[in-house]
Amino acid sequence: LEIKPDIIVFLDGDYSDYPEQLTELIEPIINQQIDFVIGARNSKLREKGSMTPQQAFGNWLATFLMKVFFNAKFSDLGPFRAIKYNKLVQLRMEDKTYGWTVEMQLKVLKQKMSYVEIPVRYKNRIGTSKVSGTVKGTLMAGIKIIGWIFKYAFK
Repeated sequence: LEIKPDIIVFLDGDYSDYPEQLTELIEPIINQQIDFVIGARNSKLREKGSMTPQQAFGNWLATFLMKVFFNAKFSDLGPFRAIKYNKLVQLRMEDKTYGWTVEMQLKVLKQKMSYVEIPVRYKNRIGTSKVSGTVKGTLMAGIKIIGWIFKYAFK
């Protein structure tokens, strides 16, 4: 007998997310039957310096393109997120690097799953990011994220 979870929660392991907000994150799934919840790193709740200018711009650009191509209501590609386990399986995730957040959101849109964002706090990470902390990482992430969006926009 294999027991499957009901909800899967993702958060970064760099101390930037607030795990104590997990109950707020899963509340729409439990009480409103929402399929997917993004913890949106609201600028008012973000610690100064917790997102680099290139992260903030890339995030804005990606969510703007998702609005244009998919009429999405996302404001963030936030890593702190929750999804019903069976819906995650249904997404058939592929990306194992920089593009997994946008891939998940695009597949949620394409499969017409229900979603909401809740504002979450966000603080400065511990250590240096291999993605946003380097020019190469920033460029690779940007290329991957934009690539996923255009792949789905013209599919």
